[in-house]
Amino acid sequence: MIIAVDGPAASGKGTIAKALARHYGLPHLDTGLLYRAVALTVRRLELDPAVEADAVAACDFAEDLLADPELRDDAIGQLASIVSAHPLVRAALLQRQKRFARQPGGAVLDGRDIGTVIAPDADAKLFVKATPQVRAQRRHKELRGHGSGLSFDKVLADIRARDARDSSRSAAPLVMAQDAALLDTSFLSIEASVQKAIALVEARRGATPAT
Repeated sequence: MIIAVDGPAASGKGTIAKALARHYGLPHLDTGLLYRAVALTVRRLELDPAVEADAVAACDFAEDLLADPELRDDAIGQLASIVSAHPLVRAALLQRQKRFARQPGGAVLDGRDIGTVIAPDADAKLFVKATPQVRAQRRHKELRGHGSGLSFDKVLADIRARDARDSSRSAAPLVMAQDAALLDTSFLSIEASVQKAIALVEARRGATPAT
């Protein structure tokens, strides 16, 4: 079974995807880490994230880079949003994601184009959303926990800027797949969000004819 979980930054899609993977005993891939790895490589090589050729040159990173804690830095997240807008970067990482999705038994993947590009034939698709203000509050709290002094207004502005980049890019923009189930986590706890996600997946599985 392949489960696709899409949504904007700080919507809760990563937490939900991990919980679904545990619930169904499936491997999980946070595809955003791939773009963060490209962004981190770009920074370490002192390349320009806005230049497509520079970003593509950073796509050939070692697998163990995905475990680097620096990937979680907010600055890397901002750079990842820039490099992920390049069509050739998305093309370079496409097959890696498709292979993960199509491994025996299936998988859970979260990102921004899983249900539309990476696994359009996924058995269940969720689109997780929340208001920009709620997402900024979540991210601000997370950053403060890591010692960041970024103001809430700056975090909210960054969230809105990333939304604009992700939704307007020419390659695989952030859009809800037509056959995805919408899950708004704005006013739900983590536990309630996970239970709703499981219910939505189960409803989708129940609606799928047996083969």
